[in-house]
Amino acid sequence: MKNNKVTLGLLLMNLFIAFLGIGLVIPVLPTLMNELDITGTTVGYLTAAFAIAQLIVSPFAGKAADQFGRKIMIVIGLFIFGISEFLFGIGKDIQMLIISRLLGGISAAFIMPAVTAFIADITNLDTRPRALGYMSAAISTGFIIGPGIGGFLAEFGTRIPFFFAGALGTIAAILSILLLSEPNRHENSHKQVSDGKVGFKRIMDPKYFLAFLLIFIASFGLAAFESFFSLFVDHKFQFKPSDIAIVITGGAVLGAVSQVVLFDRLTRIWGEIKLIQYSLILSAILVFLMTVVHSYFSILLVTFLVFVGFDLFRPAVTSYLSNIAGNEQGFVGGMNSMFTSLANISGPILGGILFDIDINYPYYFATLILFLGIVLTLFWKKQANNSSKEVKARVAN
Repeated sequence: MKNNKVTLGLLLMNLFIAFLGIGLVIPVLPTLMNELDITGTTVGYLTAAFAIAQLIVSPFAGKAADQFGRKIMIVIGLFIFGISEFLFGIGKDIQMLIISRLLGGISAAFIMPAVTAFIADITNLDTRPRALGYMSAAISTGFIIGPGIGGFLAEFGTRIPFFFAGALGTIAAILSILLLSEPNRHENSHKQVSDGKVGFKRIMDPKYFLAFLLIFIASFGLAAFESFFSLFVDHKFQFKPSDIAIVITGGAVLGAVSQVVLFDRLTRIWGEIKLIQYSLILSAILVFLMTVVHSYFSILLVTFLVFVGFDLFRPAVTSYLSNIAGNEQGFVGGMNSMFTSLANISGPILGGILFDIDINYPYYFATLILFLGIVLTLFWKKQANNSSKEVKARVAN
């Protein structure tokens, strides 16, 4: 048990570092726009490059984690991450920056499914929800606190945050080589409910597909919100990188605390499906409120709370998927990553186009998408609960 706690801690650190790199670029986007003379649409493509690579590679990386092992995928992913961050630090034109972000997406595609499967291997149905809550907290905190750290370090130089992240990734890769051991897989610990479907055909199974679709919707809302937050407050309120860092870091801390303190408790009270529904409702309302608030305090409050909704959603849907995945944890982790990537591509790209029209439009559109997700949960709830009960009944037998 003690060894598993050390392993879990290292896995969470790896995820935190990998997703830290996604958000580091956000507070320096206004500076990059001025340096390279680019538009909001170009910024959207730069932000989406990470997710494009993650989308393409994730399905293969998930299967590779099942075939070749969890540890090797994590280590390779961390080394690629370090390289990508160093390239961004030295890049002087948009082409180099896009290459850097593409490599970053490949690294995330290697790391996320492998870590998800690793955690599933070292936990059981009782301990898994808590572990996945910690995992989601690490992902969300890295993704959300990245702009905060980037904003603080950018005070010493625009590219300093990326050299810092590259060094962290390299150190994490070395620690993973030394301290991680390939886990034992419990392939027969519970039966898989597959209805005779295998491989990618299982994506269209309602118990999978609707969950993946909701992952896309929530991730789209978060990507549209955060990708243009720095540009939004820079254009509308003249925020500096340090102001952006304070607001987003505060939201990251509150979101991470809510995951650790509330997720396990709320899951036991409501179950995953209700928690997913309530999280989407909270997120949709708060994203819309960003377009009507005006004072620094109100921006601070809305930003702090919006991340609570997003940060409670992801561990709930990840826990649900893990419980029905059986011995295909790597496959489900890869699909989770793939649908997240689809959202992280379309969110920034559409957001950039809409931002060039009106700075409020990305948030209006994100609100609409999130409300669509709320409607979908009404149709998904009954079927998903039946699937969950079926899995638990088979495990009990």
